[in-house]
Amino acid sequence: MRSIWGQIIFIVIILLIDLYIFQAVKAVSANSSTRTKTIIQGIYVGLSILFITCFLLSSYSNSLSIPKIIRTYLFAMVAGLFVTKIAIIFFIAIDDVRRLFVWTVSKFQSSSATAINDGSDGISRSVFLSWVGLATGGTLFGSLIYGFGNKYNYAIKKNKLAFENLPAGFKGLKIVHISDIHSGSFTDSDAVRHGVEKILNEKPDIILFTGDLVNDMASEMQEYVHIFSLLKAPMGIYSTLGNHDYGDYATWPRDGITKEENMANLKQLYEIMGWRLLMNEHVALERGGDKIALLGIENWSTKARFPKHGRMDLAHKGTEEFTFKILMSHDPSHWEGQVIPDYSDVDLMLSGHTHGMQFGVQIPGFKWSPVQYLYKQWSGLYENEKQKLYVNPGFGFIGYPGRVGILPEITVIELV
Repeated sequence: MRSIWGQIIFIVIILLIDLYIFQAVKAVSANSSTRTKTIIQGIYVGLSILFITCFLLSSYSNSLSIPKIIRTYLFAMVAGLFVTKIAIIFFIAIDDVRRLFVWTVSKFQSSSATAINDGSDGISRSVFLSWVGLATGGTLFGSLIYGFGNKYNYAIKKNKLAFENLPAGFKGLKIVHISDIHSGSFTDSDAVRHGVEKILNEKPDIILFTGDLVNDMASEMQEYVHIFSLLKAPMGIYSTLGNHDYGDYATWPRDGITKEENMANLKQLYEIMGWRLLMNEHVALERGGDKIALLGIENWSTKARFPKHGRMDLAHKGTEEFTFKILMSHDPSHWEGQVIPDYSDVDLMLSGHTHGMQFGVQIPGFKWSPVQYLYKQWSGLYENEKQKLYVNPGFGFIGYPGRVGILPEITVIELV
């Protein structure tokens, strides 16, 4: 009953938002012909009906036995349309605040003194801001629709990283770094296989995966285990856990499986695929007669809402003999939160987690995403004196089934 009332309240709020935005729709179509007005206003009403329909279908998707791929896009439509509405409201609200200010001032001064040209000789400020709001919202929604086609558009990013203390035997070492597979979101096994083939085509010496193999349950990997088992590298494949791997976002037991059993099943998956899972520990890598240390810790974050299971003290213990160290740690906030101040001998840290929010701009010399207001290090290479951090924006996706500007990435790192 509580859930039903929550849905009713949400729909009422959405209807009020739609009514508010509809005033802007009427403003921009005021000077149009009757037919054009009907078309413009009808399109908006249609989108409003679509939003509520998608929301209701998404809410009852389990009881209606709606296929996973349809559920994914229903959620995406709800999220996309909601964000679009918020973007439109922002600009309309600016105009309403402006008009409230003018009205308030007019109460204290003569009307002649406060007469403000609202664009009677051209387009009014109100109509202009309404156009800007609707155009912004439309562009945003259009970009989200476009992004559906990018979720399996894997980009190869190549980086040569120089370290003065890199042992000679490891010069030229080729690392493929991937993160955030999120197998529970996949709906196209052939597209995923293509991504795995792109990794293999790079012929890496070693493959490092920095967590979030699943969304919640180990069973999400069932359809993809044989695909990721294709990955091979001469020096092995190593991995660590991300925040989603602990099952903290699911209600347990689920499908008769407890949270503890789910974690055990997840660890077994790594064994089946031949990936070495590092749980607050390190291994020695040997090449050309030299050795370096590879450390892997469980999730460690400075953000209170994410688990902090990582134990650098355990992983780092015994690595003093190695002159070069690579750390796999899922959450990039760990870098400034603990690695830089307490472990200055970690030369390279590899992370994921942020996904680049699956939305933004990333071109040579410039990058932006809303996630940067939450994470200082969110995609690409960062440096602090001799220490380096690389944040992979993810191989998979979660929530929104697409990517705009921030493509799924296969990072190729060559140590020089």
